[in-house]
Amino acid sequence: MAQFQEVSQKSTLHPKPVGLVLHYGTAGFRTNAEELDHIMFRMGLLATLRSKKTQATIGVMVTASHNPEEDNGVKLIDPMGQMLTPAWEGYATQLANIEQEELLTALKDIVEREAIDLIQEAKVFVGKDTRRSSGKLSQAVLDGVAALSGHSKDYGLVTTPQLHYMVCCQNTQARYGDATLEGYYRKLSQAFIQLTKNVPNRTDDQKHLFVDGANGIGALKVREMEKHLKQELQISLFNDGSSGKLNHQCGADFVKVQQKAPTGISMKAGERCCSFDGDADRIVYYFSDSAGQFHLLDGDKIATLISTFLKELLTQIGLDLKIAVVQTAYANGSSTHYLEDTMKVLVRCTKTGVKHLHHAAQEFDIGVYFEANGHGTVLFSKAAEEKIQQLSEDSNSNDERKRAALLLQNTIDLINQTVGDAISDMLLIEAILAIKGMSVQQWDAIYTNLPNRQLKVKVLDRRVIDTTDAERRAVSPAGLQEAIDGLVETYRQGRSFVRPSGTEDVVRVYAEAETQESADALANDVSLAVYRLAGGVRDEPKP
Repeated sequence: MAQFQEVSQKSTLHPKPVGLVLHYGTAGFRTNAEELDHIMFRMGLLATLRSKKTQATIGVMVTASHNPEEDNGVKLIDPMGQMLTPAWEGYATQLANIEQEELLTALKDIVEREAIDLIQEAKVFVGKDTRRSSGKLSQAVLDGVAALSGHSKDYGLVTTPQLHYMVCCQNTQARYGDATLEGYYRKLSQAFIQLTKNVPNRTDDQKHLFVDGANGIGALKVREMEKHLKQELQISLFNDGSSGKLNHQCGADFVKVQQKAPTGISMKAGERCCSFDGDADRIVYYFSDSAGQFHLLDGDKIATLISTFLKELLTQIGLDLKIAVVQTAYANGSSTHYLEDTMKVLVRCTKTGVKHLHHAAQEFDIGVYFEANGHGTVLFSKAAEEKIQQLSEDSNSNDERKRAALLLQNTIDLINQTVGDAISDMLLIEAILAIKGMSVQQWDAIYTNLPNRQLKVKVLDRRVIDTTDAERRAVSPAGLQEAIDGLVETYRQGRSFVRPSGTEDVVRVYAEAETQESADALANDVSLAVYRLAGGVRDEPKP
């Protein structure tokens, strides 16, 4: 294994800090950028092995998404643009944490376990966000790829969803699209223009959108895309990275958590605004009403708008395709009731984490999934895509069916099915609002969110909490779920659940009820129950 001699030599240039332990989670690795050099090199090695194993191109994205600017991270992208398969997440964690002298042994173990032919060629696509640390760290990834004689393509500055898209395009021999930024812009913009071209009398106000780019990579890429949209969408871009700090008092996560507009954007009553996160895979919408009240349209509202639009088109086209919306326990109860009771759409609940939602969405002809934080997309089965394409090309279809089929066909082209994509989702939302002649206020009024509150309780060991039913019910410690059930019964429209954090010894508490006062009180009551029954530390939670 002569290749490993190169690994041995190069790895000394990317030494691991002694004692540092990190775990590969849904978002890959994330921590302070100063501690990541060895991880990047080793993920270059792992991506090369993954490419040899799958005989396909693998992606490596250097980003920490909505984390502060001083952080960074890395995530690997599998052949169809999806997240890394769980078995290889284990290898990633193993490689990240072994000491320097054990690295070659661990690599050989992966090669043997996975029966990898080291002679097989490997190809790795690498991208990075705008953080100051990303250039050096992406070079460490490239060094890792080269150390195992892999071939790499450095895309430089791209959004995370754009790199997912490139990987999928490459491995489908361009059937999904052209694996270039120009190809990405062209595919999405053409689909958007086709969707909106027959909308009558769209005013400049209706075409205008305020976009908060979180001072990140999404701002750069929206600027590049603007010329492709040919004035069909007129964007006022704020927090474009020219002065502000990445994710600081701006971006989708800030807006969602703080329930207020980002710094650096001035909006008048009724103006339609949206925010990306740092790597542009999340989006939330919002506006201010005439009384100055802030209205947030998060992932639940986005999923409802998109699934309603798709169901209406399926009805017009006469196709009996199974459509479902995939949510987590954090989805607002009002959205679930509206989808199930009013729209008669199937709703599936999964554990928190995009990989769980993506997997569940694949079980349906059309699966719409969004986390409340604004990360999501729509998946179409191959059979559904083929049926829709056949109808769009059928010369015997009547005008209404043909129009609906063409709208669905262009919608498929507009969606980045590999992963949540703020740019793609933004264009889809804008197209739907235009086609339906709907203002942002009308969209918001589809249903009213139940007031809710999220809290966290510090505990000695989060592992004492075990859950079932997509994290909606606690099975341990004994008596906790019974206590929660008793508390929920005392509040009108009450609902609450608890789940352990994936990264720290805290238990997350979610509660909703008829009024904000009730939601706050229920969240506090449940927090006290967690504190007393699950080993709370420090002071008892207070209202």
